[in-house]
Amino acid sequence: MKRFLEWPGAFRLCASLVGVLALSGCAWLDAQQRQLIYRPTAVSVGLRMQAPANTTFYFINAHAPDAPAQLAVWWLPHPNPQAPTLLYLHGTFRNLEGNQHKISALNQAGFNVLALDYRGWGQSSRITPSEDSIMADARRAWAELVRREPRPRQRVIYGHSMGSGVAVGLASALAYPQDYGGLILESAFTSFADVAQEAGALARLLNLFNRERFNSLDKIGQVQAPLLMLHGDQDDTIPMVLGQRLFVAATPPKQWRSIQGAAHSDLDLVNPTLYQTTLQGFAAAYLSTQ
Repeated sequence: MKRFLEWPGAFRLCASLVGVLALSGCAWLDAQQRQLIYRPTAVSVGLRMQAPANTTFYFINAHAPDAPAQLAVWWLPHPNPQAPTLLYLHGTFRNLEGNQHKISALNQAGFNVLALDYRGWGQSSRITPSEDSIMADARRAWAELVRREPRPRQRVIYGHSMGSGVAVGLASALAYPQDYGGLILESAFTSFADVAQEAGALARLLNLFNRERFNSLDKIGQVQAPLLMLHGDQDDTIPMVLGQRLFVAATPPKQWRSIQGAAHSDLDLVNPTLYQTTLQGFAAAYLSTQ
């Protein structure tokens, strides 16, 4: 998710017009606004995406009420048969292919990884996404992870950027330890509204007409599972203060790790050793092998 102040001048003008015209309640306009917010990156039909080695690429059916739909997923197993299993939920713009390095880093840290492209991204069905469609896709992918991982305490939900809002929403509707064992959030925020507040006056104006909320702050208190949050101290897309505010509101047990010199999406690249040991420590402390 790009901060609004970083948009080019012409795009900022377009966003302003969207905000003003949104008063009409036009469905077409609402779709254009969601397209600007999420910026989903699709892949041409028939084009094979580049995935990490040993990845299985396949489709699962989406729970779509209006038309048949499919979700593209990657399954990246870990050599250790006792490894916990993690659901990877990415942010806006980049699809799975654009997040290869992070998916690989999580796998190398000791997790089986099931990674999802929501509808609108990658080779999943092409739609203009919404908070509702993204959450429905996450729940469907979670059902697939449960099918693969029979040990509830070994199931982990992970979200990066916008995916942190998806992860909190999913986790808040599940029970610990009956359903899952842990939650990991990277470059997380409190809500879309707070991101807009940090981004400036134009973003705040546009947010008045925005129906997409991803309000993690309202849901984080319902999460009882162990929580790990990571944030780069140079993140100018989602300021670290928003992640810290969400962390304060969370229920223990919880861990915070800031990575010096890291921005929004490069924590695993700036300090790979610290990134790996933090994830491994969290798994050792909280994820039962029983």
